[in-house]
Amino acid sequence: MENKQYYLSPDLNPRLAAIDIGTNSIRLIVAEGLRDGKYRILDDEKDATRLGKNLSSTGRLDPGAVEASIQALRRMTQIAAGYQVREVRAIATCAVREAVDGPEFCRRALEEVGLTIDVVSAGEEARLAFYGVLRAFDLEGKNVCVVDIGGGSTEIVLASNKLIEAVYTTPLGTVRMSELYGGGQTLTDEDSVKQMEGIDRLLRKHTRKPLFVPSMLIGSGGTFTSLAAIVMASKGQSDLPVRGYQVTRAEVHHLWDRLRKLTPKARRAVPGLSPDRVDIIVAGLAIIDAVMRRFQINVVHVHAGGVRDGLLLTMVDDSLGGVGRTTHDRGAEIRRFAARCGVDQPHCEQVARLAVSLCEQLAERFGLTPEDQAIVEAAAQLQDVGYLINYDRHHKHSYHLILNSRLPGFQPHELELIANVVRYHRGSTPKKKHDNFRHLARKDQQRVRQRAAILRLAGGFDRSHSQQVQGVEVRHKAREIEMRLVADQLPDVDLWGAHRRSEFFEEVFRTKLKLDWRPTSEAAEAAVNPAATNGAVSDIAPAPGVDKPPSAESNRRTAVDAKPAAAELQP
Repeated sequence: MENKQYYLSPDLNPRLAAIDIGTNSIRLIVAEGLRDGKYRILDDEKDATRLGKNLSSTGRLDPGAVEASIQALRRMTQIAAGYQVREVRAIATCAVREAVDGPEFCRRALEEVGLTIDVVSAGEEARLAFYGVLRAFDLEGKNVCVVDIGGGSTEIVLASNKLIEAVYTTPLGTVRMSELYGGGQTLTDEDSVKQMEGIDRLLRKHTRKPLFVPSMLIGSGGTFTSLAAIVMASKGQSDLPVRGYQVTRAEVHHLWDRLRKLTPKARRAVPGLSPDRVDIIVAGLAIIDAVMRRFQINVVHVHAGGVRDGLLLTMVDDSLGGVGRTTHDRGAEIRRFAARCGVDQPHCEQVARLAVSLCEQLAERFGLTPEDQAIVEAAAQLQDVGYLINYDRHHKHSYHLILNSRLPGFQPHELELIANVVRYHRGSTPKKKHDNFRHLARKDQQRVRQRAAILRLAGGFDRSHSQQVQGVEVRHKAREIEMRLVADQLPDVDLWGAHRRSEFFEEVFRTKLKLDWRPTSEAAEAAVNPAATNGAVSDIAPAPGVDKPPSAESNRRTAVDAKPAAAELQP
């Protein structure tokens, strides 16, 4: 994002300014980047312009709020210039993102203020909030739910061991909910029920319950800091820091019930409640209560930062690491990520080796590129990261973890392709009804199908997780492709596993597939074909489950056609 640059001596810690243009308010933070990746606040300015007022009914930004916001932005950029900041970044969230005249507002900001505004997606908004939380809380080994409540939307991030598993964007903003279901005035019991039911309904529509119960909820945004301030004031704890302050779900519900019965005038007298939140605090507390109930969480930990905090931290990282930054070792980054997720690395490395070999041998016939090979290799190494969440549907969990991983050295589009290939390494094949697949370009859809078909087959070649197969030889024929697994002994389980996964390969590449086994030595060949050594007795043990060495052809047929009944062989 291009913006005004101000001169600053390079031997000083960089001064940076972040502006967050929200539905309810605009915030400016001027800070000095520190060498440990953190920052020291020099100035913090807020203006509650209520840019998204009546947006739900009109679809447009409030005209009076637009004028007030332009003035606020002009004042904030002047403050930033006074501090001689190196860089100013401004982001806009829900209101500007949804309003039909959002682009016009951005144009005016550029022409009248000289400020370029980056309108971020709801997903990016959620990730910025999570990044701020990640730097402020110890999330090692924890399952957490990070919630950022704004005026127009609420973003929810589910993460395990510092890795994002799911991102939900909902229309549950405090301003929006207050306008739809009340909260700016005293709420009757009947109106309160309608408010809660409406919020619950929207929450169910835009989220799904996770397979794990988060151990903690971390809340960012003004609603959470207001919650902490009110509870702290009521307990005489106003001298405590807001960050990390804990509030129980029972306290949230009781506070909501108490405040919704008060008149706006009476609420203004509540210690800890900011005047600009008097008319939206009830809806905000109702959202917190509903989210805690939805995800079965009993305690909320308050984060003093928000989206702007995450934005500023990324600016500090970019500023301190931009010059002389070393090139990331993509392979090392993949291995580190996989290790954090607890995958069976020998198995994944074996699948990656076999998948790359298949790509190389299929390249000329099917037009596969080195990029295809790189994507398949990365997907093979990351195929089982979803085990971190749960074995069931782990391919789907892997998709989300990879998509949200921001692996260093990879572009977002590359991660999207890797995630999709992993999504289909088992289970259902790609379908147009799948959102993740439907949104891909037609060319990328075909490439995902080809790569996933190769990955499925390579995974079958190590179905036993024993790394028994030493290689695979591909022989091209007019109407079929023959693949011969090279191994010391008959890899019956691996041949069976590949056979079960061959149908998708045949469909994608429009060819018949024949699977076979080639022993790695004459001694191994003699074990399955004594005639080859003129009746000499072999000291090689027969293949597992074979009482005496049958013919090689019999062994191959048994390996491909037989389906072991053992439960552990089920994929």
